[in-house]
Amino acid sequence: MAETTTAQEPTRRDFLFLATGAVGAVGVAAAAWPFVAQLAPDAQTVAAGAPIEVDLAPIAEGQIVKMFWRGKLIFVRNRTPAEIEAARAVPLDDLKDPEADQARVMEGRENWLVIYGNCTHLGCVPLDFQGQYGGWFCPCHGSVFDTSGRIRQGPAPINLPVPPYRFATDTSIVIGEAA
Repeated sequence: MAETTTAQEPTRRDFLFLATGAVGAVGVAAAAWPFVAQLAPDAQTVAAGAPIEVDLAPIAEGQIVKMFWRGKLIFVRNRTPAEIEAARAVPLDDLKDPEADQARVMEGRENWLVIYGNCTHLGCVPLDFQGQYGGWFCPCHGSVFDTSGRIRQGPAPINLPVPPYRFATDTSIVIGEAA
């Protein structure tokens, strides 16, 4: 004769065993989380070198937008055709730090000027749309930059530098990655 067995109902001991196991698993995960999290770089480290993407679509012609990348001020200027023409008409012999406008912008996108926003004399922040060249004027010591960010007058020794950047799309750039 064959013997049949039936499944037993879970007991209170089975419940306590499962509950204790679940609480133990949560406790191990909670204890391990800080160790795993500390392996990731902190936000300052990530921000210190991470490229930033800038949407150019809302920047109107003739407008300058200011932002920070790696703790440094960046100017992104959507230059007008008149500003581009004025910058290209300047003889290089008239410049303290000779650099052609074409070398400071990307071919086919000459209207977009991307430069560091601190005066190369002592690091002050120049005022935009100021000075006789319509570019930037540093009120601290009188340096004047043109619409290409080139030094035209004053004690600044060099032009406003161009950071590494590339066009991701027709309407966005990535600052921090070279083209």
